[in-house]
Amino acid sequence: MLNVKGAFQPRIGDSAFYGCSSLTSVTIPSSVESIPCAAFFGCTSLTEVFCAGDAPSVDNPGWDSATIYYLPGTAGWGSTLGGRPTALWYRPEPVILNNPSGFGVPPNPFSFTIAWATNLSVVVEACTNLAPPRWVPVQTNTLANGTSVFSDSEWTRYPRRFYRVRY
Repeated sequence: MLNVKGAFQPRIGDSAFYGCSSLTSVTIPSSVESIPCAAFFGCTSLTEVFCAGDAPSVDNPGWDSATIYYLPGTAGWGSTLGGRPTALWYRPEPVILNNPSGFGVPPNPFSFTIAWATNLSVVVEACTNLAPPRWVPVQTNTLANGTSVFSDSEWTRYPRRFYRVRY
């Protein structure tokens, strides 16, 4: 398994993983917008490609036997990508994603998107001091279609507020 963390470029380089025959799984960060031709040619053991963001543009990447997994709440996905089947990626725990309008403080309340498994519930908790933390439940969200948007209309009452999601 390879996790392509720290890849801040919007695309993976040409033939970046060419011939990595031992590569079985790769996680593409949300910053990657494009996967070029031959990026995964010769990766004969590659069976899982996990994409953390919206669907990237692809140009025959060469992932001949992989399934492409994507997170609920991300955009641009169809039944295939680059000639390979796609499927929802269910994480072992909930994750916080950016909202399409941006993470954090838009003109409206502080908000973020939570993704995980369809129709399960999660509790968003907040605290104002991490030493020691006293977590207080703020909202329970049911993840219809695997996502839910959390909004905190009280965020302006606190000089700092930390959030966590538990299930």
